[in-house]
Amino acid sequence: MKLARTIHFDESDRNVFHFAARTGEWAISGGFEFSDWSEADLKGKNRQAFSNGWLGLDTFGRATFVAVTQIEQSELESLTERLAQYFVDMYGAPSLEAALPVAQQEMEHALDLCVDHDPNTLIAVSRELTEAGVNEQFRTIKSEDADIAQFAIHGSLDD
Repeated sequence: MKLARTIHFDESDRNVFHFAARTGEWAISGGFEFSDWSEADLKGKNRQAFSNGWLGLDTFGRATFVAVTQIEQSELESLTERLAQYFVDMYGAPSLEAALPVAQQEMEHALDLCVDHDPNTLIAVSRELTEAGVNEQFRTIKSEDADIAQFAIHGSLDD
C-alpha cells in the first residue's frame, strides 16, 4: 500500500499557512475541511490552505507537497483512528464509532490517489469552489522527472 507524506523544499509553508505540517507526516488532501466555505472565507492564509494545502495527520497542519511512499496496514489503521478522533474533537462527530466510517473513506481516497504512482512521486493539490462544492485536482511529478531547478531559487551570493 502507498500513501503520501508531507515534504518541504524550503520554509515557505511556515509563511503561507496558519499552521504548517511537519516534514514527513502522513497526509491526505483534507478537502473536507472546506466543504462549507464560500468565497468570503478565501482570504489570506485561509485561501492558501484551501488552494493547495495537504492535511498532515500528526499536527493537522498544511503542506504544499506530498511524496508517495509505502505504508504498513498497522500504520494505516492508527491513522484512520486518529482522523476519526479529529472528526470528534474538531467537527463534533457524536462518537469515534460514528466517525470511523467517514475517516475510512478519507483514507481510501488518499490510498487511491497514490496507488498507481511510484515511490517518491510528488503530488500537488489545487482546489476551486464550484456551484457543486469543492473541486480538487491533483498534479504529479515523477521522481526521475523532478529537477531541483523546479524548486530552487536562483541568484548570486556575490551581491
